[in-house]
Amino acid sequence: MFIGGTMSLCARASLLLVPLIAALALPAARAAQSGDFAGLVDVGGGRRMYLECRGTGSPTVVLVAGLRGSAEDWNIAGKQGPRVFPEVARFTRVCAYDRPGTPVGEKPSRSDPVPQPTTAGAAVADLHALLTAAGEAGPYVLVAHSYGGLIGRLYASTYPGDVSGLVLVDALSEGLRDAETPEQWTTQRKLIEGDVREGIAQYPALETIDVDRSFDQMRAAPPLRQLPLIVLSADRGWGPQVPAMIAAGTLPADVPQNFGYVTDAAQKTAQEKLARLVANAKHITKTNSGHEIHKEQPQLVVDAIRQVVEAVRGATSPRRGETMTAPSGKTPPARTGDATGMSA
Repeated sequence: MFIGGTMSLCARASLLLVPLIAALALPAARAAQSGDFAGLVDVGGGRRMYLECRGTGSPTVVLVAGLRGSAEDWNIAGKQGPRVFPEVARFTRVCAYDRPGTPVGEKPSRSDPVPQPTTAGAAVADLHALLTAAGEAGPYVLVAHSYGGLIGRLYASTYPGDVSGLVLVDALSEGLRDAETPEQWTTQRKLIEGDVREGIAQYPALETIDVDRSFDQMRAAPPLRQLPLIVLSADRGWGPQVPAMIAAGTLPADVPQNFGYVTDAAQKTAQEKLARLVANAKHITKTNSGHEIHKEQPQLVVDAIRQVVEAVRGATSPRRGETMTAPSGKTPPARTGDATGMSA
């Protein structure tokens, strides 16, 4: 399973063609307390991280991308809807950021590098330092995709007073490991982490993760407090795609032909568990989408964010059993970076 960024690992292999100085072009940022902002923020320890914020209003929405996904991940959309970042800025303040090692197109990350592989716990510490240093007031609504979902949940458990709502977009969770046999998980973990040898050779700072340690950090965290939660799950299965991907060399030859169906079943169980984390959570399963729901069905994600924001403001409350359905129409084509439907 490939873990989500905005481009395939093959495309990322050209990173060294762009001078690293491009990542350092922005000046050091001063506190971003209000107004539109885009720049580097000093997070301590001699490191800076890229942050972009737009719009006004409370609560502030913080967008957390999947593995190797930058802030730009929320500015990409297909033909079926608006881009998430600017659309959310229409009704409240919204911020997105780059974790270290998350390329922007073919350019290196705009955030200073850290040792890799990293963990969800380290990402939580970085995000907390970033929002604090930038002067962005909480509590926040966290909107988190794939591996970012693990970061968002761990942040909410670690800093419960700083999070007022959650939207999980086909999130990676420890429930995936729980739903598979040890042998299946060995294969799954390899696919999640991906064969990044070529990418790392070109760009040593590329984000990689220790999945098992991250899951263990999540298990050791306190349970979520009661808050508005919407879980969006992909409904386009990965199972039928795997044999052709093995034949084409996109997936390793030793991956079982039926492994896509194994992943689909395990992910379904994992997503259902996420929707039971708090009372009255809403689980949206009819998304007409693959793993990257925020790109394939951005309006659906924007609507979910709006509902949680309004719930936090006291206007509404998401109710279990409500149904939200993505616009009908032609199924978007599968993406090479979305090999399992469960990229992180």
